[in-house]
Amino acid sequence: MKYHLALLVSLLYVLPSAGQDQMEAQDKEVRNRVGLMVTDLINGAYLLNYERALGKHIGVALNAGYKGDKGLLSLSGLDTDQIKIGDITYSGLKIVPEFRYYLNEKGSGMLTGFYFGAYLKFLQYNSDLGGTFINSAGESFEVLYEGKINVASGGLMVGYKLNLSKRLSIDFLIAGPGAGNYNFKLKNIIPPPDEFYDALNEALKQYSIFDLLNAEFKFTDNRQNTNLLLPEFRYGITLGYSF
Repeated sequence: MKYHLALLVSLLYVLPSAGQDQMEAQDKEVRNRVGLMVTDLINGAYLLNYERALGKHIGVALNAGYKGDKGLLSLSGLDTDQIKIGDITYSGLKIVPEFRYYLNEKGSGMLTGFYFGAYLKFLQYNSDLGGTFINSAGESFEVLYEGKINVASGGLMVGYKLNLSKRLSIDFLIAGPGAGNYNFKLKNIIPPPDEFYDALNEALKQYSIFDLLNAEFKFTDNRQNTNLLLPEFRYGITLGYSF
């Protein structure tokens, strides 16, 4: 009887400890998170996120996705006496690797709380620019270009990740200031008359676009690309699931 009582007491002591160790082991295994940036959906973009915890403070993440030509945000076109081009839409791929340092210490598993870090961003967008051009004689010509935008940029970031449950979280990217090299290329689909480029350059001056361009740059039939160094700013909200 004493033997059975001692065995029962031992089991009551060992089993909770084993269960706790198992739960801790399971928690330590939660080092990965996948998510969807919900704020990008407004602009017709589907950006998926994968994050991996590498220690007590450090996490690395990769954002990748596709933007369709539909969305609430678009670039305003040109509307002058000679050139009529509608709003510009664009679509393509987006890749953003990130390095994060979390202020809260976490033994193992998915990191939460305030963080800061750095990011790189690579974009490749395509766009069709179409409209009409009216020359000095009053003749109307159809204009159609295929545009390409390539962006390589980087910057700093600060945010906060909040756990909604053991698996679900919400990530607030509060601020991500940076700068990037923007490469714009145009390809003639329906070539316009030579007079079109003079009117285009004048239209860009009126729209203050030349404030961002090299003062010596002009669009011509033989020169339809340019590189710009522009500031940028990232922000967003991501819903995530940890595993």
